[in-house]
Amino acid sequence: MIHLFINALAASAGGGLTYVRNVIPSLAEHTDVKVSIAVSPGLREEFRQLTNVEFVCLDLSPVRRFWFEQTKLPELIRRSGANVLLSTGNFALRKSPVPQILLSRNSIYTSADYSRDLRQRHEYWTWGDTHLRALLAKRSIHWADVTVAPSEAFAAEIRKWTGVSVLSIHHGFDRGAFVHNPKPLPEETEAKICAADGALKLLFVSHYNYYRNFETLIRALPLVRREMGNRKVRLLLTCELVAGKNPGEYRPDMAASLIKELGISEMVVGLGAIPYQQLHQLYTRADFYVTPAYTETFAHPLVEAMSSGLPVIASDIPVHREICEEAAVYVEKFSPTAFAEATVRLATSPESAKSMATAGRQRAKAFSWKKHAEQILELARTLVSPSFLQPREIARV
Repeated sequence: MIHLFINALAASAGGGLTYVRNVIPSLAEHTDVKVSIAVSPGLREEFRQLTNVEFVCLDLSPVRRFWFEQTKLPELIRRSGANVLLSTGNFALRKSPVPQILLSRNSIYTSADYSRDLRQRHEYWTWGDTHLRALLAKRSIHWADVTVAPSEAFAAEIRKWTGVSVLSIHHGFDRGAFVHNPKPLPEETEAKICAADGALKLLFVSHYNYYRNFETLIRALPLVRREMGNRKVRLLLTCELVAGKNPGEYRPDMAASLIKELGISEMVVGLGAIPYQQLHQLYTRADFYVTPAYTETFAHPLVEAMSSGLPVIASDIPVHREICEEAAVYVEKFSPTAFAEATVRLATSPESAKSMATAGRQRAKAFSWKKHAEQILELARTLVSPSFLQPREIARV
């Protein structure tokens, strides 16, 4: 039996949370695998039904977490009896007591566009902090025995960045698990969506951050309104463009000011954060899914949108093309005009939209958390095989 220790202490928002929420139950289904996992106390509550998983619950700030991981976590792993470590948060243990798989899934460390964006916003502290984290992430790839990226496009970026071999294993999707919760959306959220009935509803699922490129999408809205004539247009956001309402230190001031400057306040509907278990209800209420992100590693909402039958309009970056293939319209990532033209073209061509929705549903079936978990376990078994361990032990001596 293989014993997998998962370090998920960094899972707090976005793709990290989505990954942990889905992969832990998938791994727990394997009777020949023992799973131990380090998580925050809040996330532990989501897995209370998993009785065959051992949890280590710790509530740590990012700085304290990194110190704990490098100094205390190795001893916890030894005591657990695990024989493989899966580090899910971009940073590896420098001296792992067991073979280590690192999941690298933060493309801002390799993105020239993100670095340039921060400087243009005069976010010099964030730029410096990101640069430091990038150095640690780069070193982590050298510390790990194997590094895994969630897409081939991002794996290629990491290989170019580090010179190290990197595997690509797609993240998964489970349609049944995604839609199983029938609990209705909060009344306030429901009221906002109902107020948009009759309008062309564009959906963008993301908390506010810079690399998702909100401003390009906002600039496209008045252009769409002009071309759509009498039909109203609404952009549904799963965040609020208000300081303090989003995780992290990203400041939405520029986006909020741009909305006022363009006179489109009524077009942008800030729904606030939607519980993951209820997101499926939001996808079914929209007409198109849009994303102007200029860097990504996988983009779970694209798969969620395709599975829900939403035509997708996405920025033309390699990750988006890999995930959606023929099930999306791709446009220049920093062009509001291109986004507006693609939106109007799709809105006035029902047959094209229907065809894209069909292609999206089919494409979404290619992603499976069960398959992802099996590939991770296959990799873990390789790392504990005698042919791998013997050279590793000699190297340690």
